[in-house]
Amino acid sequence: MNPVYLDYAATTPVDPKVAEAMADCLTLEGNFANPASRSHRYGWMAEEAVETARGQLATVINADVREIVWTSGATEADNLAIKGVAEQHGYQGSHIITSSIEHKAVLDTCAHLEQQGVEVTYLQPTSAGVITCEQVAAALQENTILVSLMYVNNEVGSINPISQIGDVCRRANVLFHVDGAQAVGKIKVDVEKDNIDLLSLSGHKFYGPKGIGALYVKRGVKLVAQIHGGGHERGMRSGTLATHQIVGMGVAASLVDDNTKDIKQLRDQLWQGLSQLDGVSINGDEASGVPHILNVAFAGVDGESLLLSIPQVAVSSGSACNSATMAPSYVLKAIGLDDELAHASIRFSLGRFTTQQQIEQTIESVTTAVNRLKGMAA
Repeated sequence: MNPVYLDYAATTPVDPKVAEAMADCLTLEGNFANPASRSHRYGWMAEEAVETARGQLATVINADVREIVWTSGATEADNLAIKGVAEQHGYQGSHIITSSIEHKAVLDTCAHLEQQGVEVTYLQPTSAGVITCEQVAAALQENTILVSLMYVNNEVGSINPISQIGDVCRRANVLFHVDGAQAVGKIKVDVEKDNIDLLSLSGHKFYGPKGIGALYVKRGVKLVAQIHGGGHERGMRSGTLATHQIVGMGVAASLVDDNTKDIKQLRDQLWQGLSQLDGVSINGDEASGVPHILNVAFAGVDGESLLLSIPQVAVSSGSACNSATMAPSYVLKAIGLDDELAHASIRFSLGRFTTQQQIEQTIESVTTAVNRLKGMAA
């Protein structure tokens, strides 16, 4: 039986076209040079490749090329956005609004800023995993400098009403940062229509390489740099640009297809098969969530035991960033699950290379494992 990969929310495999483009930027015969080397044609060619990729990424989110800042990933982009705004305004007396189910890159950054004197409000999600406009509006204060919320939750796939929340922020003259790691390449993201001031992106979430990301910074927004040394990226992020990774992310962006009909059909097929089991339920809201994530609770079954019982199917019990801990998912706890049901939950995430045969194999494997585990517990 061939292994099945259904952990696309953790990372996606690099698209073959991306890998080919990256390989052309590694050797002497290719486009290997430092983009900052402006005294010879090798450097000029590398700079041109970087700027082409910048344009490819900007097009996907409807931004200007000058609003794209390269980073090492969404974690660094989150840090640059949140810390950069906080330092720009001065820590003491500032107020930031976020939610309790953000990625750790946001939560840990906010916790750090609290130690510097920044006040942080953590909004609680609905049972569907959504933060509402009304919650944001009610939490705004005179000293609020930033609202930071994810577009799509990485565990349950819920989609926040980003455009409407962004409008609330614009009216209050408050900057709006969005972690778009699970959104870009999966659903349509338009920074203008969505009223976004800062958007974090990650290449490896949409079939690009790991180790490269970007921060969209709306023209006029001022940030204090968090990495110094050379003044690259208009002074916002110093460091030699990794041409091959940037080119890879650019090509991945050029391959983005917002038509998710096929993936939704496969996810619906998966849920239809799993729903035949007793005691199963969806975490989050299937109807309003993204098509590539399905988080399922298997009542009466330990999630870790289930994972061990289906070694041929690659899934997860939560975010990859928290997979080393045995504590129940803080996201699932926040939307109302008790410890037992949170521990009994599995995240299935589908992608570009998922097939109907793989879904059928997964349904069979999970069904067999659940029935066996429940029989052992009986």
